[in-house]
Amino acid sequence: MLLSLFALLSAALLARAAPPTCYSRVLSLSKEITESFKELQTSKAKDPCVETLPRLYLDIHNYCVLTKLRDFVAYPRCERVLEVSELKEKARSLYTIMISYCRRDLAFLTDDCNALESPIQSSIESSEDIDS
Repeated sequence: MLLSLFALLSAALLARAAPPTCYSRVLSLSKEITESFKELQTSKAKDPCVETLPRLYLDIHNYCVLTKLRDFVAYPRCERVLEVSELKEKARSLYTIMISYCRRDLAFLTDDCNALESPIQSSIESSEDIDS
């Protein structure tokens, strides 16, 4: 009994210690970038140029995300804003990971570029819109 419990706990610890896969790294970095962009947009002390930045909603299952990342990194404005420069560096890293290291590990389920312009609303928001 004690040996079984020890084996189960050891297996749980090893599962947490497993290195991230390419997919999990890309997924977590895309979520981090999307959240950072949202925080930048809602910041009280934001620079006026931040309002001109291209929208940055990322769905790594959409092939158009590669174009979206490339366009965001190449956007010529807001270079003086530190948070934007950091965000562009993260976006550049994600793009590099996706096209170089994870190229064969990723499966794109769609190539709907418009879907990246307006993120899918949660079911709660959708039901509120219907009720209105």
